[in-house]
Amino acid sequence: MSDQRSITPRRSPDFGLDGDIPKYWLGGDAFKTRFFDAMSLLFPEGEKFFIVCVRDYRDQITDPKLQAEVKDFIYQEGQHGMVHTQFNNRVKAQGIDVDRVLEKQKAIMFGFFRKHFSRSFTLGQTAAAEHLTALMAHGFFSDGLMQEADPRIRAMYAWHAVEEIEHKAVAYDVLTKVAKANYFTRILSFMLVTFTFPFHVFMIMRHMFKIDGVKNTPMLWAKGLWWLYGWGGLYPRLIPHYLAYFLPFFHPWKFGDMDIYKLWVTEFDKKNGDAIAAGDAVMASVGVAA
Repeated sequence: MSDQRSITPRRSPDFGLDGDIPKYWLGGDAFKTRFFDAMSLLFPEGEKFFIVCVRDYRDQITDPKLQAEVKDFIYQEGQHGMVHTQFNNRVKAQGIDVDRVLEKQKAIMFGFFRKHFSRSFTLGQTAAAEHLTALMAHGFFSDGLMQEADPRIRAMYAWHAVEEIEHKAVAYDVLTKVAKANYFTRILSFMLVTFTFPFHVFMIMRHMFKIDGVKNTPMLWAKGLWWLYGWGGLYPRLIPHYLAYFLPFFHPWKFGDMDIYKLWVTEFDKKNGDAIAAGDAVMASVGVAA
């Protein structure tokens, strides 16, 4: 069982994203790198969507603690959007049509979902996305996934992961305690996000590979999808945490190991806000030389 931590509204550290970061910053692997690059492209508009969906119910919140958590949630999500915009600008400089991707995403989330779905359903989508990002945040660093990553980008994703863990229950609490959404709404919105999120990531990756001029893409996709979904792959290891969302008594703070989170916060504070040193400490803790 996870133990709840307070939300810390940190100013985003300087990750040096304008530096000499290689195109394929994750061990020189095109698929792994572009997988995370594609997710990053989705974050700025996604964070705006999450903030708006939670704000729909802000005036109805009577619990002072939840009010404060919503305020800190909005701050953290805003910081994430700004940092990933910086990151996305370097991807844009590589020839990726970032603006077109963002326009399409905005049209889907704000022009379709926000227009045609109820406010409780879009808040359900937000809570669902927060669950998916939280389980990735809990799981992606525990097995040394980022050991071959450029330290600057590793630091960015570690910082983002820490803050996703801190506010992982906010949208869910607003959904269940304030919007009072039923189980059907919670699960239906979750299933929708489960399928649409990876679909959009893969479509962006397809565009990236085309711009990169990557050859033998069928083999690249086969190997990459096995890395993601194959036996012992990235996502199968997260299945128990993923499936917990279907439990009637689910709550985000009942699940997720906190050891790496605690280590990162300790090192970050000890090193006066040095996010790269904190990310390196996380790698060392899982038996991987930073």
